[in-house]
Amino acid sequence: MENFDENQIIETIDEEGNVIKFELYDIVEVEAREYALLLPVEAEEGEDDEIVLMRLLKDGEDYLFETIDDDAEFEKVAQYVESLEDEEE
Repeated sequence: MENFDENQIIETIDEEGNVIKFELYDIVEVEAREYALLLPVEAEEGEDDEIVLMRLLKDGEDYLFETIDDDAEFEKVAQYVESLEDEEE
């Protein structure tokens, strides 16, 4: 895995065409696939910082962030991330 800069900002576009900025929190590997853990840069007032999971794909020199549409895949990655959090506590 190539190094990502600490506090790297990722910009994505939602379904409505709005640009959303995330801070790259971490990258995890689950079943030979890489996933990015992202934190919203501009959280709505009163909202907790909720981690967003996205599939990470390599495209030449660039990385692409892709929404995880498969519920089973998303659940598998979410459970893995939760197990990491439990280990840290």
